[in-house]
This record gives sequence, C-alpha cells and structure tokens, in this order.
Amino acid sequence: MKFGVREIANVVFKAKADTTIGSSTFKAGQPVLYIDSATTSTIEGAATTVYAQGGRGNTRLIAWEGEKTLTFTVEDALLSPIGFSILSGAGLFKDNTKNVHVHVTSQAYVSDTGVIDLTDALEASEEIDATAPVFVMVTESDGSITGDLITGLSTSGKTLTGAGSSYHGKTVFVDFYVVKDSADVSELQIDADHFAGNYYVEASTLFRRESDGVDMPAEITLPNVKIQSNFTFNMAATGDPSTFSFTMDAFPGYTMFDRTKKVLCVIQIVEDASAGSESRKSVMEHLTGFEMPESKADSNVEYGEAGSI
Repeated sequence: MKFGVREIANVVFKAKADTTIGSSTFKAGQPVLYIDSATTSTIEGAATTVYAQGGRGNTRLIAWEGEKTLTFTVEDALLSPIGFSILSGAGLFKDNTKNVHVHVTSQAYVSDTGVIDLTDALEASEEIDATAPVFVMVTESDGSITGDLITGLSTSGKTLTGAGSSYHGKTVFVDFYVVKDSADVSELQIDADHFAGNYYVEASTLFRRESDGVDMPAEITLPNVKIQSNFTFNMAATGDPSTFSFTMDAFPGYTMFDRTKKVLCVIQIVEDASAGSESRKSVMEHLTGFEMPESKADSNVEYGEAGSI
C-alpha cells in the first residue's frame, strides 16, 4: 500500500495527571484542549550518528546511531485562553467573587462648560473608576500628546468635569480605568516560575490511498510530550494573521492500551476505509400526477406548494 498525505490533523491534548487550569480541574486522561483550526502539523525525527574512521583517506568504517529525538509541531490559526495557558505555562484566572480593573484610553473633547464626556468609549453598564488614576492630557492637532496635564477634575459616572476655560474646545487624550465583573474577564498571568507541561496527545488526519484514491483515517498518538514554553505573539495590521505554534518534544511513554512497551509515537492507519456510495436527491420533490401550467413553464420561476408561486 502506498499513500499520500495532504490533510491537516485535528489534535487533542489530554492531561497526564490531575491538572488545574484556571477554575477548571481536569482528571488524568481527560481532554484539556482540542485544536481543529490548525494550519500545519509536522512530525520531525532526528538522530545523532558517530563513525569509526581509519585507514587510507580516513574513510568511515562503521556507524553508530543514537540520541533519537522526535518533535511534533502544530501551528494553530486561532488561540483560546486555555490554549495560551497551556502553551506559555501562564496561570488562567476567572474569579467570579472579585472585580477587576481594565485599562481604557480614549480621545475626547472638552465642552464649553469644561465637561469631558466619555460615554462613547464605555459600555452601557460601565463607569469611570474614580478610585483609580485618571490622566487627561491635551493633544496636538494630529492627536499626539503634548504633556500638558489637566488636573483638578471631578469624576461622575461617564464624565469628567472641572476643566478650566483655557481648555474649552480642545481635544484631549484620557487614560483611565473601569471596573468589570471578573466573570466577564479571562486573566492570564505569565510569571517566571511556571512553564508549559506534559500531555498525552492524539492527532487525527487522513492518508489517501494511491490505488483507489480513498482517504483512510490515520491516528497519531504521542503518549508523553513536553510543550516547549517558547512562544511568539505577533500583532500587526499588515501581512498574514498571526499563528500560534505548539512545539512538543516527545518522550517515551506507554499508550493508553499497551503497557508493555514505551514508545515515542504510534501511527495507526485504518486500511478498511472504503469510498462511500454517491446519493443524489432532488432539492424539489416532484409530486405524482402534477402537471405544471403552461403559464408557469419558465424555469427561472421558483415554486412552493403545487400550483402556487
């Protein structure tokens, strides 16, 4: 059997041991993350070769291979908070008992009465947090900050009041905070003490058989991978959108159904797959005994009930 590969893999990460991520606890073997939006997935094997060399020309005489490594890389087009937590080792928090401060910036206009209205920058239920720092700076005509800080302002709901008459009619840059319900905020904390962990990984893809063109399901199992904690988070307004790479080093481990031998990777190809029979159905049912009136013979007319348009 010969086959070709031109299909992405859907990947499931399962907990190696009881794992807590944010407010969720995953039992050993329970799926933690499912990636069905990958752009590429690659398995790369490598080994170190050393040689005994000698004789005239110091030619290679015998080779020894060892230090075999296997790396599995999945590049995802999308990323979830839990996916980023797994990738970076970041803590994921969502405490429904607390409120969190969220930073907001906005450009606004000082009215003739010295009022700065930030309603357009806030959600209906949000207000400026009067207990947090609020900075209001005058801007140039191009929007750049001048450094001229307006002080002595009073905060009330969505507005700031008390700007002196010398600031009336000017455009300002406002830097402030709002309080949000933590149930609406996923907070990721990256620190120096935590790293990406080990997972049991299963990937599903398709291998196409050369003899008949049938796609055969293929299951790839890596029983023990350590996700590398290196990551790059690109944010740009041009070019292709950012992707997120999960690079995993494979270590020997037992698969779920074979405890007799440790392996780096197992690939199962389901060869009994067969091409499905084609079944075509008319979109519109042709009723028995129904004859279309001549006035409705135009094929561009859409029909509903028999005899009606």
